[in-house]
Amino acid sequence: MLEPIDILIRGDTVVTMDPDRSIITDGAVAVRGGRIIAVDTWEATHGRFEPDEILGGSNRIVMPGLINAHQHLTGDRLIRSTIPDDLPPGAAITEWAIPVHAAHTPDDEELSATLALVEAVTNGITFTVEAGTVLTPERVLAAYDAVGVGGTLGTWGWDVETASADHGRLGAGSVREVIDRQRHVRAIVADHPTVSACATLVGHDLMSDELVQAASAFAVEHGSGLTFHLSPSVADTDAYLARVGRRPVEHLADLGVLGPHLLIAHAVHLGNTELELLLDHHVAIASCPWAYLRLGQGMTTHGRHAEFVERGGRLGVGCDSENAGDAIDVLLAARLFAGIAKDAAEDPTLTPAHIALELATISGAAAIGMEGEIGSLEVDKRADVVVIDTTRPEWIPTPSDPILPLIWASDGRAVSDVVAGGRVVVRDGSCVTVDLTELASRSRGAHQRLVSSQGAHTPHQ
Repeated sequence: MLEPIDILIRGDTVVTMDPDRSIITDGAVAVRGGRIIAVDTWEATHGRFEPDEILGGSNRIVMPGLINAHQHLTGDRLIRSTIPDDLPPGAAITEWAIPVHAAHTPDDEELSATLALVEAVTNGITFTVEAGTVLTPERVLAAYDAVGVGGTLGTWGWDVETASADHGRLGAGSVREVIDRQRHVRAIVADHPTVSACATLVGHDLMSDELVQAASAFAVEHGSGLTFHLSPSVADTDAYLARVGRRPVEHLADLGVLGPHLLIAHAVHLGNTELELLLDHHVAIASCPWAYLRLGQGMTTHGRHAEFVERGGRLGVGCDSENAGDAIDVLLAARLFAGIAKDAAEDPTLTPAHIALELATISGAAAIGMEGEIGSLEVDKRADVVVIDTTRPEWIPTPSDPILPLIWASDGRAVSDVVAGGRVVVRDGSCVTVDLTELASRSRGAHQRLVSSQGAHTPHQ
């Protein structure tokens, strides 16, 4: 008698990303109760299970859900592709992101996050590390639930003095206030099946020593992880040298906050000692290559992420925010990461396609401490599964090894179906959990209101 299951996902090729990096020809993934219960050939699975639904089929590649290691779900999404791309350093933040985000209502927060997650999941992203701009975490959690994907949730904090009333609303406060907000996030995601809390700070030089130590201790105590921004440009180095006389990572080491619980966003400008400290303490990096190129932050001349990976460092790729990188597409980010690594070193042997795909899947999961749960197609893992349509022009003719075209020829537009946590959330390229027409209508109104009412500078208009 056949075993009843929820979904059987078939592909001409199944890219598992398991420890052996197994690739199964004419394979299938069986899903029941939100978990993967079998990964095998179609013959073996079809003869064993009776599914409620079959996804995929011929001309399809089945692979793990992609992991976005750093994404702002709120703040810029509602003014996407509005911020000019020729602003001087910092202007995208001070002249656009801060005033617009300060004007966000709770409705805007949920709308922004929903939009971002819909775009993400239709590009095959099933898990997002939220970067912390959240003001109303309950509403962003509602967005996660509406779309049906997994991720982390935080609400960032900082404790420097500021004269701006907006800054207080955007996360500034005392150490106790900031940690209390992290505690509140933990409470609202308690027992959530796919969304977990992550302590989040702004980072840069906007956190006192007391705050970063308190946040680190909180993260270690609760096993929630800690993430913040550091050294995308030389500004952080200059600020730390002026304040404490040491480079940022060296100072964090002195404070005792480095460790495997820490995910640093960016870390583009690293000195030799800083790189060694990150490796020695098993700190992870979230690399967002599109942001560095769009903002001209020196990744191609100063970045050491490829070296970090080559030496065994934990790294995932992210897409950042709309003031820095408009596309929420991890396959594109992985491609760019690989290209920059090769070109900057003038060494085509660096970061081949299989390494780039690992950064978007199982290595990305390891960077956030979740390799036992997501990032590969293995029995007992969360059923986050992506189906790629190989009838698209960029896939013709389809090679026997799909890894090269996944990185160098394809992108999120090739995604046809997505299962997240055992639930079908994308079918035939469209998100089926959210009404995109209604979402677009609401977004147009919010976009016009935020841009016109907040005095965002438009120098070319």
